Amino acid sequence: MLETEGATAAVLRLDSYLPYRLSVASNAVSRLIARAYEDRFGLTIPQWRLIAVLAEDGPLTQQAIGARTVMDKVSVSRATQSLVKRRLVQRAPHGADGRSHHVTLSTAGERLYREISPVALEYEARLLRHFEPAAIESLKQFLLQLEQAAAELASG
Repeated sequence: MLETEGATAAVLRLDSYLPYRLSVASNAVSRLIARAYEDRFGLTIPQWRLIAVLAEDGPLTQQAIGARTVMDKVSVSRATQSLVKRRLVQRAPHGADGRSHHVTLSTAGERLYREISPVALEYEARLLRHFEPAAIESLKQFLLQLEQAAAELASG
């Protein structure tokens, strides 16, 4: 412990610091699943996220994709461009905003999503196989609350 003017101050211990633990766990899970997407389907994490969000939400602007996936503009743009080249997504002009485009899954993109989804769900099941369903639900709720708390701190 550090001494500060006679008082004992808390010392940051990285291994017990929750933001660090979350980051390490997230990176480990992302790397594991990214290997499967890359090896089997030739997709990066941003590309997979873009495909998944379009499959769930339908056509979106790149700005909306960024907001939904919490990816920066550059990541969304690169993922979109590479998926357009692979003919997995299509871009169409936005009627109300000439600077924006709607991005949508192509038929090939929809087919790829249907192929990847079971693989993603299998990885999730294998990853969580030692956890009780109630613990998984609690973790999901905790993470949502943590995201909301972070958003509140960021906004003000």
